Amino acid sequence: MPGWLYALLVFAPLAVLGHAFGAPPITVFAAAALGLIPLAGLIGHATGQVAGHLGSHAGGLLNATFGNAAELIITLLALNQGLFVLVKASITGSIIGNTLLVLGVSLLAGGWRNGLMTFDARMTSLNSTLMLLAVAGLLLPSAFFTLTADTVRVEEVSVPLAAILLLSYAAYLLFVVRGPGPVTRRGTARPRAAAPAVVRGDSPEWSLRRGLVTLALATVGTAVVSEALVDSVEPVTAQLGLSELFVGMIVIPIVGNAAENWAAVRAAWRNVLDLTLGITAGSSTQIPLFVAPVLVFTSLAVARPMTLVFSPLELLVLALSALIFAYISADGESHWLEGVLLLALYFMTAVVFFWYPEPVTT
Repeated sequence: MPGWLYALLVFAPLAVLGHAFGAPPITVFAAAALGLIPLAGLIGHATGQVAGHLGSHAGGLLNATFGNAAELIITLLALNQGLFVLVKASITGSIIGNTLLVLGVSLLAGGWRNGLMTFDARMTSLNSTLMLLAVAGLLLPSAFFTLTADTVRVEEVSVPLAAILLLSYAAYLLFVVRGPGPVTRRGTARPRAAAPAVVRGDSPEWSLRRGLVTLALATVGTAVVSEALVDSVEPVTAQLGLSELFVGMIVIPIVGNAAENWAAVRAAWRNVLDLTLGITAGSSTQIPLFVAPVLVFTSLAVARPMTLVFSPLELLVLALSALIFAYISADGESHWLEGVLLLALYFMTAVVFFWYPEPVTT
């Protein structure tokens, strides 16, 4: 993330003070959203620095845990207030934001500057499969509820499915960190490409102590500012005529993933498309395979059970995003026009969700 964006940190205390002293909700919301951008960047950078001191195994687990920390904190606070529409929309929005918006901007910028770009399609094939698995994990309970309308049973179905998704993500981490390289036809092991979203920070610039202190402070700051953001969502949506669905789908993912988004676009601009695809795909898979199950289990702990039932339109968009990502990443080549097409689909989705009535959640 560029250094000048850290100037936005000034909005973090302003949001907290405004929230404490009764400032207009729209002012608090705007200040909190701006303040969360550098805080999320600090979490990401500090995590990478600490991971560099811990080695590939522990560092990979740390990066996996804090990869979407800002968005996880926001959704946990929203979950505690019973804002299920906002929570589920944030899950959907984060996936399509990475696979359509961020990847689209990256391919457009990188392709316009570098022409035809190439990448290792083998690196993205596993992430494509994981994304399709994630869509299936959200589609199945939604289909169950549509066919049965049984709110009690769908809660019982969501818990084991969340556990399966979480175990699948754990297996993915184990494969990335410890798994053997693929075997070639000649029987020799080919070097295994680590997912950039999981393993980072090999050469730390900070000391371990500085990294840990920064990570702790940034996480606490994110939690405090996120509380101000979540508390102001309902009055802001009422004042502006927006739905929680639209705010969760568009605003929250951009705020929570701004630092990673910038890194992905910058990598494509420098013609390092493997890194771009690793960042976007890694974040897109972490949300449904890790964040969503954590939210389901947390909802049981706070006595606000959340299911994995999503609206048909959300599921359609998720399926389209997963399929188009798999299609674009299959041939190992990309150009700027593919970026334009991804952006076109994202903005069409944004327009539809702007007018889409807020669904009733379970």
